Amino acid sequence: MTAVSPKTESARINLRTSPEAKALIERAAAIMGSTVSSFMLQNAYEAASRVVANNDTLMLSQEAFEVFIAACEKPAEPTEALIKLMAQR
Repeated sequence: MTAVSPKTESARINLRTSPEAKALIERAAAIMGSTVSSFMLQNAYEAASRVVANNDTLMLSQEAFEVFIAACEKPAEPTEALIKLMAQR
């Protein structure tokens, strides 16, 4: 398992769960040779990292990527409206 930064160990998270879920989590932690807190923190951290990465990643088709790169390499000339808007800054 990937280690979680020690800086986060001083923050507290409380939650309530069913007795069945608690028992299952305790069993899984024991199987992994971990404390319940460590097991829950590591797995929640990994899940949160995946959610954030999925949110922050943009997938493009090859065609869309090529259009994007072309637009970056040769941007359109600014319009009169854009020139006026930027002059206001």
